[in-house]
Amino acid sequence: MNFHTDPQAAAAATMSRALLPDLLIDTGDLPAAVKAAADLLIKTGQVYDMGGLLVQVTAAPDQPVRISPFTHHAATMRIHELCHPVTMDKDGKEKPITFPERAAKMLVDTAEGFPKLNGTASAPMLRDDGTIHTATGFDDATGLWCHNVPAVRIPAKPSKADAQVALRTIRETFATFPFADGQRITAHDLDVVDTDKPPGEAETALICGLLTAICRASLSLAPGLIITAPDVSGAGSGKGLLVQAICAIAFGSPPAAFTTGSDKAELDKRIASELMQAGVALFLDNANSMALKSDTLASVITERPARVRVFGQTKMVALNSTAFIAITGNGLSVSEDLARRFLACELDPKCDDPEARDFPGRDVFLAGIKARRAELLTAALIIWRFGRQNEASLERGKPFGSFETWASWVRDPLMSLGCTDPVAQISKAKARDPRRVRLVELFETWDQHHQSDPIRVEELCDDVKNIADPQCRGRQFRAAYFSKMHGTRAAGFVLTRQEAAGTWTGATYQLKKIDQH
Repeated sequence: MNFHTDPQAAAAATMSRALLPDLLIDTGDLPAAVKAAADLLIKTGQVYDMGGLLVQVTAAPDQPVRISPFTHHAATMRIHELCHPVTMDKDGKEKPITFPERAAKMLVDTAEGFPKLNGTASAPMLRDDGTIHTATGFDDATGLWCHNVPAVRIPAKPSKADAQVALRTIRETFATFPFADGQRITAHDLDVVDTDKPPGEAETALICGLLTAICRASLSLAPGLIITAPDVSGAGSGKGLLVQAICAIAFGSPPAAFTTGSDKAELDKRIASELMQAGVALFLDNANSMALKSDTLASVITERPARVRVFGQTKMVALNSTAFIAITGNGLSVSEDLARRFLACELDPKCDDPEARDFPGRDVFLAGIKARRAELLTAALIIWRFGRQNEASLERGKPFGSFETWASWVRDPLMSLGCTDPVAQISKAKARDPRRVRLVELFETWDQHHQSDPIRVEELCDDVKNIADPQCRGRQFRAAYFSKMHGTRAAGFVLTRQEAAGTWTGATYQLKKIDQH
């Protein structure tokens, strides 16, 4: 096979290479060469330190930003594109060499001097005073790489009437989705939400989720969104389509979905891997028929930075994630640890075959969302700016620990426009947590048989033991199980532990009723 090279292009490439500076490598002082190479890489504006891990940013027009690990091999290749590594021979003359592998590893392992990257953003950056900032490239103030951020025109001082019109625009866009508690009417031969009535809990959670996605890059912390439907009959109800639409409005592109994997350890690895790509959204799809638990998710949603392990390594990185987190599933519940970290939107088509409903169609719907992105993004930001400029007069919902700023930016403006408080849903999600259900059953059974009498584990009746240890794993398992439950509260009770009084007596436990007033 013959390869033909354009002589002019080859000459231009040779000239370009000739103009590159020399980088002198003193093998007796590799740190100096590493620092000089790092300075060259920093000037490219493409290599960043993300929680102690060097990454490279690739940003093509009209495409999502791509974040990839910057390995020592990639460092070597890039350095040779930026300079001529040379060393001195025994005669004191320069000779070209390959950038030393040891120096490249040192550069990557230390990540010294590189700008700190927290994530990416493709929605406008918002300020607490109601101002809107659009940027392109790396934003020093936030540590975010801003890309494909649309220009929006929002009224300088939107009135409550403006915000109500904006809310109706959003509601009408999603009116064909079967929100479980929504009041519905027939319009144009379609079953739709009655937008003349106030939004229900599920619809409110969806609208809060949309505003959360838009505001997420500008907030330190924010809850995620979970969209559920009944087990089996919930398939095809539009859960994933709602997440796709939210991301199309907020970020201009659909999210890449991933699934739970085979077990909890695999799930946490997948979540960490997705977060280290610093995307604008994390979308866990089809988490069906399960009680979701993830220490990584719990940490990332309520901690900044959150430490996660790099897949295949022992190295931990600190993530300042600003990703919007969305999870969908049929028959899905979340553990109590996660319940307080998620807004819950429940869909219920109330039919056996939801996919057979009369609906405009997935492709048609998403095409419409894409065409109306500017309009829908503007509507959401009108609500947000109305809230920021009228904070003192907003209706307040229940306290929401860790998410106070989110509540004033997202939840309270919507409540002032007639939406319900999505935080009230958290107690319902906790009530559906299988661990909590089991705990309530345990305490109620304990109270029936033992009341508030102090008792040793082995003196418990069989009914209590069977709930605590359904697999009959034995005395040691039950002793460890109840030891961890000291101070646990549920169903109006608290379990306390009293240490053994002597060598030959075991610890006792006492279930006390809590004064609820």
